Amino acid sequence: MSITLRHIEVFRAVMTAGSVTGAAALLRTSQPTASRELARFESLVRIKLFDRVRGRLLPTAPALLLYEEVRRSYLGLERIVSMAGSIRQFEHGQLSIICLPTFAQTLLPVACRRFLDDFPTVGLSITPQESPLLEEWLTSQRHDIGITETVAAPAATEQSLLFSGDMVCILPDGHPLLAKQKLSPKDFSGQNFINLASLDIYRQQLDQVFEGQQVERRMAIETASAASVCAMVRQGLGIAIVNPLTAMEEARRGLHLRRFTESVQFTVSLVRPTHRPSSNLVDAFAKVLHKHCLTLEQALKKALRVTA
Repeated sequence: MSITLRHIEVFRAVMTAGSVTGAAALLRTSQPTASRELARFESLVRIKLFDRVRGRLLPTAPALLLYEEVRRSYLGLERIVSMAGSIRQFEHGQLSIICLPTFAQTLLPVACRRFLDDFPTVGLSITPQESPLLEEWLTSQRHDIGITETVAAPAATEQSLLFSGDMVCILPDGHPLLAKQKLSPKDFSGQNFINLASLDIYRQQLDQVFEGQQVERRMAIETASAASVCAMVRQGLGIAIVNPLTAMEEARRGLHLRRFTESVQFTVSLVRPTHRPSSNLVDAFAKVLHKHCLTLEQALKKALRVTA
């Protein structure tokens, strides 16, 4: 017969309780069973573990040394159990997110706050990156979650819709066009216009809309980001059409939103690499993102209804 975990459990219980009867109660077994297992353990280790004095068990010096080792082993086991519980409750972990720079400024701050309110010890790593490198890194499984504007999922990923809304017009304080409920392409005729970079897909779609209706704008400034466009409009340098997420964020700083009569749809997608290990942590963050985006869609409808 070899030493089993049960033998060690009985020995630990006797050392803890100070008697076989107490050990049996701890282990929810009978006193004769505990006494028999303790005797077997002493025989197997070939060490006298207890002196029996007046019906009491007094541990010997070797027993005290052995118990110290057993105690350390159980502490290690308890740490493992504790760590498993922490992982289950997301008390430890790291989540890696890659997204377009605009989402690091508009979508993620509130979502991260809401997530960390529930899981404050989880670490979040956010990497802003432009396409197509963003999609390449997702395909290579380098991040847990991606947030993109792409309609088609990159290779080796799965994609779900987070947010959908039309591009919106933005105007500075005091602009004459604020008197209108909605702006049509003709309203932009001859107006100073702050445009996105020529390679931007939304710039290209907007250019097609204006060209199709033969409307000429005065191209005052061209800049690479929607946040920069908003900053230029705020200074009264022109008017613009940008994505609704950036528009709502910047509207708190003195800009005004108006609905555009032509639909130029802006979509945000959640991308998950298919070859990374499954994670409840990723599921939890994705749930927060979806809930936050529903709130943003409702807020956009309210903002445009108020200004209409």
